[in-house]
Amino acid sequence: MCLEAEIRSRLQESFAPSVLNVINESHQHAGHAGDDGSGESHWHVVIASDAFKDLSRLARHRAVHAALGEDVIGRIHALALDIQVPD
Repeated sequence: MCLEAEIRSRLQESFAPSVLNVINESHQHAGHAGDDGSGESHWHVVIASDAFKDLSRLARHRAVHAALGEDVIGRIHALALDIQVPD
């Protein structure tokens, strides 16, 4: 399974989000630090879920990292998170 599908699957399973965009930004960092040549090193995730409603910003980030797991996080050089609660 490609990394994008793995990220999407784990977040969908953990948070049942109303919005989930998993954007591979690796091409913007080609040749920079952290670019391992895989094309899957830099990611931007936009996620909205009621599961984040009573969590602080830090707790939301920790929850996403925990849902992805060390095996996925270990393959990512950079992960930008935009975590929201639906209106």
